[in-house]
Amino acid sequence: MALTPSSTLDLGTTLPAFRLPDFDGRVVSDADLAGAHGILLVFASAHCPFVKLIQQELGRVGTDYGPRGLKIVAVGSNDIVMHPDDGPDGMRTQAVENDWTFPYLVDGDQQLALACHAACTPDLFLFDGDRELVYRGQFDDARPGNNVTSTGRDLREAVDLLLAGQLIPTAQTPSIGCNIKWKGAEPTYAV
Repeated sequence: MALTPSSTLDLGTTLPAFRLPDFDGRVVSDADLAGAHGILLVFASAHCPFVKLIQQELGRVGTDYGPRGLKIVAVGSNDIVMHPDDGPDGMRTQAVENDWTFPYLVDGDQQLALACHAACTPDLFLFDGDRELVYRGQFDDARPGNNVTSTGRDLREAVDLLLAGQLIPTAQTPSIGCNIKWKGAEPTYAV
């Protein structure tokens, strides 16, 4: 397990366009998110202990905020040749077991991860209704082995502010987790 912090994609960055299949082959695109008050991209992994720690609470976030206009899209970008547990079967199991009612997309060419400067799992990117990045921080303080229960506190605070039409503070704690398993050389993002 390589401990990797998220990059700090600039706030105000526009949601990248995407068109990707979910684990069952149904195609989802950014156009399908029209009318959302907020869009959360979560780069996830079926085998990462950091994601496993938050996955049930992430399902609850979807249940709590979906009716309020937040669209969540989970994205699996790991190289599934080297990490087959992160392939469609593992993704499906993870989604079903954790009540993920939102799409879980296969980013097979890793282009969405690259466009978002994703670095780790989980890596979270919250966009507002105008599709501008307003939060790219941690889910909460829970980490494997630190005995902190996952509540989604940091993300929930950001979503609450977004949905209330208030500004989200720009001082945000980056996420940390397992590095994305790249097919080639790991990208370096300008900071």
